Amino acid sequence: QINKMFGTVVVGVGIAGLARIRDLMNPMPSSPSEHLKLLGFVSRRSFGSINEAKQISLEDALRSKEIHAAFISTENRSHEETIRMFLEAGKHVLVEYPMALSAKAAHELWEMAEQKDKVLHVEHIELLTEEYKQLKKEVAGKDLVKGTLHFTGSVLDEKKAGFPAFSGIARLTWLIDLFGDLTVTSATREEQKDKNYSRMTVHFQTANKKPLTWIEERGPGMRREKKINFCFTSGCLENFPQAPRSAVGLFMQDQNLFAKKLLGQVSKEELAAEKWRILRCLDLAEAIQQHCEQPEKISS
Repeated sequence: QINKMFGTVVVGVGIAGLARIRDLMNPMPSSPSEHLKLLGFVSRRSFGSINEAKQISLEDALRSKEIHAAFISTENRSHEETIRMFLEAGKHVLVEYPMALSAKAAHELWEMAEQKDKVLHVEHIELLTEEYKQLKKEVAGKDLVKGTLHFTGSVLDEKKAGFPAFSGIARLTWLIDLFGDLTVTSATREEQKDKNYSRMTVHFQTANKKPLTWIEERGPGMRREKKINFCFTSGCLENFPQAPRSAVGLFMQDQNLFAKKLLGQVSKEELAAEKWRILRCLDLAEAIQQHCEQPEKISS
């Protein structure tokens, strides 16, 4: 494995795709990423080339014996279909979250990757931020009494990005990673279509029956930010701990993790825990969507 190189293609050249192309062309010295070689990118738009990377057709990317792995950075709506095509073609896959917009599809794709003995890696850079790493240290070993995570951001096109529980799965991933398994007790969604405003409110219970609330709110001109209020038996945490800036970019950290998996350098335990977390979050996202979409129950 030491000298093994993995030919790679980037599919989709939005913000994430361009970051992927940049990082693949400039891997960190003596990091696992040096085993990835960018052989081209696929886009519906016509670019010819970006930096030194050349545009290739989807058909060529799927057919090429030189390409071993695909980085999928398309809109959320098309993740499922694109993952399926590349797995069927016998390629490893890195995909931006959420890997699919239904839990069923996610489980099927994961099974397919395992059957074909291919790595299916879902990017979760939200777990790699210094801000989050500090928060996790701060929360470790404390007893939760109750908590809220409130996210605000600008408007997303739901046709492309999916239901907010899926497009916002990074927040759900935080909660599961911080507090362990959760169950949905209720979830509602308020929309003002004329104002392009949406607010989803989800109530969870931890394994110890403690309440957690996740609010995902989007509207025109809303600043992208997260507010936390986690109360523990020892007191409440209302601000993020101070965190240094990371020397290594988030996409690069994620790319290194993917390369490590390709090189067989990630333990079975870690892979199993990650698989559980990713699929569990997608199962919960689907449960949340079902809660929000069912007609209001009239209480007598």
